[in-house]
This record gives sequence, C-alpha cells and structure tokens, in this order.
Amino acid sequence: MIPRMHLIFGVIFVTFLYFIFYPILSIFDLAVILLSSILIDVDHYFYYVLKKRDLNPFNAYHWYKKNVKKIYSLNKEKRREIYFGFYIFHGIEILIILFFLGKYVYPIFTFILIGFIFHLFLDFVSEIIWEQRFDKISFIYNLLTFKNRIHIDEV
Repeated sequence: MIPRMHLIFGVIFVTFLYFIFYPILSIFDLAVILLSSILIDVDHYFYYVLKKRDLNPFNAYHWYKKNVKKIYSLNKEKRREIYFGFYIFHGIEILIILFFLGKYVYPIFTFILIGFIFHLFLDFVSEIIWEQRFDKISFIYNLLTFKNRIHIDEV
C-alpha cells in the first residue's frame, strides 16, 4: 500500500481512537500511533540503500514506484515466484520487541506497536485484494524462504 493510503487510513484510525479513548489516550499518544503507522515503511528505504548503495530518498521512491507497477502487471502465479525485498519492521519479531519494550521499558513503545499492527493489517488487506503472497509475517522466515527467489529487479 502506498504511503498516502497509510496516511489516510491512519488519520481515520486515530480519529476513531480519539472518539473512543480520549482522554485515556492523549493527542501525543494518538500522534505516535499515526506516525508509527506510516514511518514503519522506513525499512523500505533501508532496503533500497542496502540493495542499490544509494542514499537518495527520491531515487528510492521512484525505484519502488516503478517496481510496484511492474509487480502488479504480472499475473498471480508470476507474482508468487518473485520477491520485492526484506523489510525488518514488517514482521512478528519487531512486534514482540515493541511489546516487551512497551511493557517493561517505556509505554510509548506500546503506541508504536499499535501503529505497526495497524500498518501491517492494512498491508494484509491490500495483499488479499491484489492476490499477493502475504510475506510480512516474519522477517526471519522471509529471509530464509525467499532469498533464492527471483528479485523484482530481475523481472
């Protein structure tokens, strides 16, 4: 899902939370949830930097935009044969870490966790709609399973 859609749905989500949980959740808490639901995708930029050895965020954006068009132009079977990248914040491992950080270190991590979970939920819905393989369950599993598949750059 593109960042703009994450922003739109994120605003709707935190507005809903505001009406249900305010003043239990402060405006700051809601802002953290919103920002984390969008900024989780910074791992896409990290992946681009490692893959392309280029720090330019505009190049990263255009690379992803081009490859998203490419992947959606493929049929469902071909899409399942390739991988787009490995994203460290898109998996159960980071959710577990955030849970324990929120419980034992500082509560703000709980709000980051909520934002990450919401983001992953939106990604899951998007991948169902586009009949994609949902590969954002575990970063480690993806690394082990998909490392030998064809990368989107090779298509």
